[in-house]
Amino acid sequence: MRHGNKINHLGRKTAHRNSMLANMANSLIEHKRINTTLAKAKALKLFVEPLVTKSKEDTTHNRRIAFSKLRNKYAVTELFKEVAVKVGNRPGGYTRIIKLGNRLGDNAEMAMIEFVDYNTTYNVAKTAKKKTTRRGKKKATAEETPATAEVKPEATAEATE
Repeated sequence: MRHGNKINHLGRKTAHRNSMLANMANSLIEHKRINTTLAKAKALKLFVEPLVTKSKEDTTHNRRIAFSKLRNKYAVTELFKEVAVKVGNRPGGYTRIIKLGNRLGDNAEMAMIEFVDYNTTYNVAKTAKKKTTRRGKKKATAEETPATAEVKPEATAEATE
């Protein structure tokens, strides 16, 4: 039974799993998106997101923690320089998993995992200016202006008498 065992072992021993996740994380940091199986993508999300959170504060200690997990100094540099700047104001949820269907050979569920802020397809709506609609306000102001126009001549006529 798996009481309280929340990690997906992916059918691998610990050392192999850690190396595989480190390599996948390096590829994700370098290319900003990768295609893999759904189970590996979910495991990678749990592996990468704490590292991105650490990278928001650029200290020597956080760099050493990231290097101990990733084991690639170029990936650590890119994580702290580019990725952390892009996601600096985001409180969490740095990656997105998109299901792609099943693989042809063995029918495994495939998915694409990517950094949220690097996808221009989904971020276009945020950058485009929203069109504002003023349906109720224009009618109300249009009705008030003729009424005030009628009141003003009467007020001026009373003032002259």
